[in-house]
Amino acid sequence: MAPRTSLTLRKQGFLCETFVLSLADRRYFGGWLRSLFAYDIKKDARKDAHSSLLAKKATSGLYEIQFHNVKPECLEAYNNLSDEVHRELHSNADYPCEVAGSWNTWYGEQDQAVHLWRYYGGYPVLTECLNKLRLSKAYLEFHRERSKMLISQRNQLLLEFSFWNQPVPRTGPNIYELRTYRLKPGSMIEWGNHWARAIKYRQNNNEAVGGFFTQIGELYVVHHLWAYTDLQSREETRNSAWLKEGWDASVHYTVPLIQSMESRILVPTKTSPLQ
Repeated sequence: MAPRTSLTLRKQGFLCETFVLSLADRRYFGGWLRSLFAYDIKKDARKDAHSSLLAKKATSGLYEIQFHNVKPECLEAYNNLSDEVHRELHSNADYPCEVAGSWNTWYGEQDQAVHLWRYYGGYPVLTECLNKLRLSKAYLEFHRERSKMLISQRNQLLLEFSFWNQPVPRTGPNIYELRTYRLKPGSMIEWGNHWARAIKYRQNNNEAVGGFFTQIGELYVVHHLWAYTDLQSREETRNSAWLKEGWDASVHYTVPLIQSMESRILVPTKTSPLQ
């Protein structure tokens, strides 16, 4: 008679039931359990960088996002100074970069400015711009003056998801929502696969502005940028997505990939191309 043993199954810390298994049973269940909790490393390993699989070409989709926390009493002066410098950079053909959008946070972190820069030509153009700015007396003076108004600042280099809209200038008035997702390391490909299908449910009302993921800075961070007429239209647009077959599945499969998330409501500055 084949030797038998007991297998105790537990679920969420509670004893479920004890079964007596034969050797053949143990082989079957052992293989079945291994298939649940293990994977073939050679089979699942990827030899492509996530950025090359998910992003548009870096020559067209390299962005920088800046978060500046401004002293409350300096916010108006900060906005005026930034608007002036951004206009000068846009009018100067020697700087192959542009501000895609500039905002102040309305709901979220207060007295905060957010700037989204685009670099046509990828990393070589980014390096070229930085080198030129270091030699510009006007920009260095602006940088010194601006630093007096800031409490803190941080930035990230972003790549653009290949399946998202490209941020293009739009007329207003609009408010913008920047939704930031911090993903579990290793889950970016899965996130991209699901959102490549999910984005089609959110493009009917022209609310999808841009989708990005970090390349330098805090990693495994995703930013989705949306435009709405007002908070009420935001509510109605988001609710309407749940009426479309397939949106619920997209949410179901992407939520487990998230470690934390944040929503900011942004108001464009006077010179922002995204109004």
